[in-house]
Amino acid sequence: MGTISARVPDDLERELEAYLEDENLDRSTAVRKLLAEGLTEWRHEQALEQLQAGTVSFTRASEIAGMSVWEFAQLAKDHDITWVSDEHLDADLEQL
Repeated sequence: MGTISARVPDDLERELEAYLEDENLDRSTAVRKLLAEGLTEWRHEQALEQLQAGTVSFTRASEIAGMSVWEFAQLAKDHDITWVSDEHLDADLEQL
């Protein structure tokens, strides 16, 4: 396991302290949890953006997001992203 050290503004540190208290977590666990959640959200955004731009197939986008195709289908639907097209279907069928 690696170590990450970061300086943060005072207001962000106060917000972290409130989070620690509310979630009843120690600082290290809380920072790991928040970092993991943030990176998961980032992966989802990257996958949705690439799918919408047509640079990846639906199947590949679900892999980038780290989700099953069914979970990713719901995420795409929640973000009003249409992913069914002849081009996407052909690419997905090729991958299968």
